[in-house]
Amino acid sequence: MFPFNFEWIWDMSHMVFMGGLWYALSILGLGITFCIVKAAMDTAKGKGGTHHH
Repeated sequence: MFPFNFEWIWDMSHMVFMGGLWYALSILGLGITFCIVKAAMDTAKGKGGTHHH
Protein backbone atom coordinates (compact mmCIF):
# COMPACT_ATOMS: atom_id res chain seq x y z
CA MET A 1 0.00 0.00 0.00
CA PHE A 2 1.47 3.33 -1.06
CA PRO A 3 0.62 6.86 0.15
CA PHE A 4 -0.62 7.83 -3.30
CA ASN A 5 -3.09 4.93 -3.22
CA PHE A 6 -6.65 6.07 -2.61
CA GLU A 7 -7.06 3.55 0.25
CA TRP A 8 -4.28 5.15 2.32
CA ILE A 9 -5.58 6.88 5.44
CA TRP A 10 -3.24 9.27 7.25
CA ASP A 11 -4.06 8.33 10.82
CA MET A 12 -1.62 8.51 13.73
CA SER A 13 -0.30 4.96 13.33
CA HIS A 14 0.64 5.54 9.68
CA MET A 15 2.35 8.84 10.53
CA VAL A 16 4.39 7.26 13.32
CA PHE A 17 5.37 4.29 11.15
CA MET A 18 6.37 6.42 8.16
CA GLY A 19 8.22 8.88 10.40
CA GLY A 20 10.18 6.05 12.02
CA LEU A 21 10.87 4.47 8.64
CA TRP A 22 12.29 7.67 7.15
CA TYR A 23 14.23 8.41 10.35
CA ALA A 24 15.90 4.99 10.23
CA LEU A 25 16.58 5.23 6.48
CA SER A 26 18.13 8.67 6.86
CA ILE A 27 20.46 7.47 9.65
CA LEU A 28 21.56 4.50 7.53
CA GLY A 29 22.05 6.72 4.49
CA LEU A 30 24.11 9.25 6.43
CA GLY A 31 26.26 6.49 7.91
CA ILE A 32 26.95 4.90 4.53
CA THR A 33 27.67 8.31 2.98
CA PHE A 34 30.12 9.12 5.80
CA CYS A 35 31.95 5.83 5.28
CA ILE A 36 32.21 6.33 1.52
CA VAL A 37 33.45 9.92 1.86
CA LYS A 38 35.97 8.95 4.55
CA ALA A 39 37.28 6.05 2.45
CA ALA A 40 37.65 8.32 -0.59
CA MET A 41 39.48 10.99 1.43
CA ASP A 42 41.82 8.43 3.03
CA THR A 43 42.57 6.93 -0.37
CA ALA A 44 43.28 10.35 -1.87
CA LYS A 45 45.65 11.21 1.00
CA GLY A 46 47.48 7.91 0.62
CA LYS A 47 46.48 6.69 4.05
CA GLY A 48 45.04 3.48 2.65
CA GLY A 49 45.72 0.38 4.69
CA THR A 50 48.30 -1.71 2.86
CA HIS A 51 49.29 -5.05 4.29
CA HIS A 52 52.63 -5.22 2.46
CA HIS A 53 55.70 -5.03 4.67
